Parts: sequence; C-alpha cells; structure tokens
Amino acid sequence: MSLLSLESVSVEIGDTKVCHHLSMGLGDGEVWSILGRNGVGKSTLLKTMAGLRMPQRGAIQLGGTGLQNLSRRERAQRLGILFQDSESLFPATVLETVLTGRHPWTSAMRGESADDVERARQALACVGLAALAGRDLTSLSGGERRRVDLAALMVQEPRIVLLDEPGNHLDMHYQVAVLGDLVRDWKAAGGAVVAVMHDVNLALRFSDHLMLLYGDGEVACGTIGELASESALSRLYGHRMERVTTATGEWFFPV
Repeated sequence: MSLLSLESVSVEIGDTKVCHHLSMGLGDGEVWSILGRNGVGKSTLLKTMAGLRMPQRGAIQLGGTGLQNLSRRERAQRLGILFQDSESLFPATVLETVLTGRHPWTSAMRGESADDVERARQALACVGLAALAGRDLTSLSGGERRRVDLAALMVQEPRIVLLDEPGNHLDMHYQVAVLGDLVRDWKAAGGAVVAVMHDVNLALRFSDHLMLLYGDGEVACGTIGELASESALSRLYGHRMERVTTATGEWFFPV
C-alpha cells in the first residue's frame, strides 16, 4: 500500500490545468521532485496533496484512508509540509517555534514535556542553530528562519514530508549538507519526500523519482533514469538543456 496515493486527480487554478486524471503513489523511502516552469501549479499541487485545497476531481488517500476522513491531528501526525515562505504572526523564540512541530503529539492540557524540549534542541543542533534557541524569531536572517522551519518539521516526525522550494534562502552549504542529510534521514527511516524544486541539479542530487508538470494538465511521473534526459527537460522548460558528465555524476545546464 502506498504511503500517499492520488487516484485520477485533476487540479486547476485559474486558467491553468495543473494535472488531469493524475494517478500515482508514494512508496517507502522514495524521494520525488516536482519540476516545471513558473506558474504551472507546482505549489498548488503540493498543497492539494497535503489536503489544504480540494482537487476538482479524484481522491487522495493517506495510508489507504481518504484525507477527508482524517482529522487535522491525524493528518499532521502522518504528513508534514514546509511552505515556500514563512510568516511570523506572534512573538516567539526559536525554540518555541520549533516546539510547534510537536503539537500533533501533545495535548493542550499537558503541553510540551522535557522529552519534547530535548527533541527540539537536538533538531536545532542538526541544522546548526543550537546557539540561537533563545533568540527572537524575528531577529533571524531568511536562511536561519528556513532552518528553524526544517527543525520544526523534524520534530513533527511525519512519515510523509512535502517541501515547497526547501532550498529557499539557504546558501550552497546548507542546501547540500543540511537539507541533503535531512532528506537522506527521512528516506532511510522509510518515509517519503516530495519536493517542489527550481534547481534541476539539486533535484537530481536528492531524488530518485521526478514529476514533470507542463501546465496544460499533462504530467509525467517516473524514475530519474526514465525522465532525466536532455529531450524531456528541454521540452519541460521550453529551453535546450544539455547533459554534462562529471566524476560526481551527470548534470544538466541550459545552453
């Protein structure tokens, strides 16, 4: 049984047909990247997969149960999402913000336990922010805030992780080292990761599957070996892409 499955799902936003009768499933340990030009609905599809908007047609199931039949708490225990941008609506410290990731597992009466706090501190250490636990969230840079959001997602401990442009605001080191380590950890734990990506080569570095969105309802789903080709990526972006083979692998560049 797939961790998350889409059954003949159609999604539209305005005049854009994001997907038409899309059926696919996420398996244990799979890492998918969603690629496509600006405005084709990549973020919209991700939010639909999370149950934050309804598809025009079709059904989405989480572990064999329809998303609409699960409470918000049950969804949050199984599925987590990192949005493209974050907003700070209330004053909070870095540690307090990371602890919000534990809310699906705590009760309003009990609050966070010492174990929850320790998990949050460990997550901050993983993203290199242990020393900033007591800082006000609004004092952070964009890259630091992004790492806080990733730490909150870590302590949420969902089986399925949806990431919208996870490399936003992260410099090259954190994109490759921190984000790469987190994706590998989720994969090794038997979870599934779906990430909206703009950087083709970053997607190829982390992923084993691709979902290509063309903006007219057509979607191609398959493994890296099946879809990572000059012809497929050139058609996707409407620009010639050339494959370059190096000692560390094959990469694609616009020419």
